[in-house]
Amino acid sequence: MGGCFSKPKPVELKIEVVLPEKERGKEELSASGKGSPRAYQGNGTARHFHTEERLPAPHPYAGTQDCVEAAVCHVKDLENGQMREVELGWGKVLLVKENGEFHALGHKCPHYGAPLVKGVLSRGRVRCPWHGACFNISTGDLEDFPGLDSLHKFQVKIEKEKVYVWASKQALQLQRRTKVMAKCISPSAGHSGSTNVLIVGAGAAGLVCAETLRQEGFSDRIVLCTLDRHLPYDRPKLSKPTCDPGLALPSLGPRASVAKWNSGCLALSQVGCILQSLDAQPEQLALRPKEFFRAYGIEVLTEAQVVTVDVRNKKVVFKDGFKLEYNKLLLAPGSSPKTLSCKGKEVENVFTLRTPEDANRVVRLARGRNAVVVGAGFLGMEVAAYLTEKAHSVSVVELEETPFRRFLGERVGRALMKMFENNRVKFYMQTEVSELRAQEGKLKEVVLKSSKVVRADVCVVGIGAVPATGFLRQSGISLDSRGFIPVNKMMQTNIPGVFAAGDAVTFPLAWRNNRKVNIPHWQMAHAQGRVAAQNMLAQEAEISTVPYLWTAMFGKSLRYAGYGEGFDDVIIQGDLEELKFVAFYTKGDEVIAVASMNYDPIVSKVAEVLASGRAIRKREVELFLLHSKTGDMSWLTGKGS
Repeated sequence: MGGCFSKPKPVELKIEVVLPEKERGKEELSASGKGSPRAYQGNGTARHFHTEERLPAPHPYAGTQDCVEAAVCHVKDLENGQMREVELGWGKVLLVKENGEFHALGHKCPHYGAPLVKGVLSRGRVRCPWHGACFNISTGDLEDFPGLDSLHKFQVKIEKEKVYVWASKQALQLQRRTKVMAKCISPSAGHSGSTNVLIVGAGAAGLVCAETLRQEGFSDRIVLCTLDRHLPYDRPKLSKPTCDPGLALPSLGPRASVAKWNSGCLALSQVGCILQSLDAQPEQLALRPKEFFRAYGIEVLTEAQVVTVDVRNKKVVFKDGFKLEYNKLLLAPGSSPKTLSCKGKEVENVFTLRTPEDANRVVRLARGRNAVVVGAGFLGMEVAAYLTEKAHSVSVVELEETPFRRFLGERVGRALMKMFENNRVKFYMQTEVSELRAQEGKLKEVVLKSSKVVRADVCVVGIGAVPATGFLRQSGISLDSRGFIPVNKMMQTNIPGVFAAGDAVTFPLAWRNNRKVNIPHWQMAHAQGRVAAQNMLAQEAEISTVPYLWTAMFGKSLRYAGYGEGFDDVIIQGDLEELKFVAFYTKGDEVIAVASMNYDPIVSKVAEVLASGRAIRKREVELFLLHSKTGDMSWLTGKGS
């Protein structure tokens, strides 16, 4: 799998996309003819496939016999700014009325299937109520992340005061649309040691960068390399139950481990995600099937570690000595988990969970036995929540006095801690591990600095993460004192033609006065990957997305938007005891973040307000809570502060 593609039978591609006329004159990423379709493995072996070989792309509107038309409502049934799900027989459609015009779109978010009718309509787009993805109501195009696909857009007509929708039956059933992409037209022979675009890291940032280039008409060679054995996969999906309250329960993904601010609890950039992968195979979790990469000429090099970047000669060297020249480079290497440095750190059955295989071992070892989780941040708490149904006992060790305190505040942290205690999780707070004791080489006890001794057959460590940028230290590419790659709003590094995105970067956060921040969210990595691709094509795009993350524990979903580091007050509406609340995080007179449980779509509303450029003032929230007894949040989308 990964980059090892066997040679398929040639088929004809029916669609060809080229750059718009105005882009052809640009020198940024014109077709150079240097590319070669060489899929390279870290062990030095390679197989070849021809980039001109493509899979057929069936047209969704093949004929009128494949379409359905129906009157769905009267023109006066919807007011401006309203949305409604309507039935067409072969499936549902989201009907939207804005500025006197009707629009018909797919009704489910392609990311995880959230009902968009429960989302937020604003500024010509609808925002998903679960994870914040945004779709243009005129085109159906994905405008903000997470997710890769757009919505189908259906035809609407008005006759005799009735609204009619005409749609493809296939599109109604698929509920997602992959944008048309260019194909690779680089020659398939020779020059295998060079590529136009090289992407180091095959997570969300790397994949979105590659897809955006193809969507924008770029037709030269793209190589995507990864340390992983697998094609890019949906790591957040690995950690979550399959449903959200009401429909599905999404959970925090590896990148949603926000808090470099949370007492180092993000240590495992892949922990929570992996534990729920139990019986799932990487192919089932793949963001795109291997046929997709073949069809669009995106070459994936698996188990390929870059050890040197030569920016002067525009060349990288892999661990096995293979060299690859590039024209444009995206660095998206992600982060590496910290490990324990205590006595006994080498004993067996202590994990940082880097792979699905590790996760399966943890679950197998924990079944009916004693599990210890070190670190009470999002990822550690997700691991603990999952293992309560498998292990005999689950214990959590944390330096802070309350889980999530630095990120969600004392009151919310204690409410969540109580939920865990009600589910048999034992906490050892304000302490850390001093020794791991083994019996016959395998973990048996965890000794704490508080002198407590905790029985343990398996231990999962989540104590922080560091950017995986060691290979850049002698490259001339700037790193800050913590090892992060500083970039500007266009995701450019200090070296022309070299971009960076994802967990390993610091970037200017537009709505926080361009403060340089590191936000290792799954959603943010998507957005950064797209901006990097757009600027490889000289489109002068800037990063402006509002951070958005989610998690789920014991069937309760928590959503979060904004950047709350340094908050000095928390204003809570609702009932913490019942875990039905919204918490506004403020700094001075400004709301800088919001979190909620069982209060949808409040977080998406706040995200949309912040994205519009309007500040939410602390006094607005306080006045609302003083006079409101209904919990209505419609004031958020009002005009002005």
